[in-house]
Amino acid sequence: MLQYALLFLVIALVAGVLGFGGLAGAASGIAQILFFLFLAFLVISLVVSLVRKA
Repeated sequence: MLQYALLFLVIALVAGVLGFGGLAGAASGIAQILFFLFLAFLVISLVVSLVRKA
């Protein structure tokens, strides 16, 4: 999932450089959502692993 977030970030950067503002905004929004989902899943995974060890 983090790879998809980075992919959309690169797409947003390239689109921004080429002047496609709408596409860049959409791609950066998708990248942001995927990044925060990745962080949420990471925290959930860490909590579950700590609970199982205890």
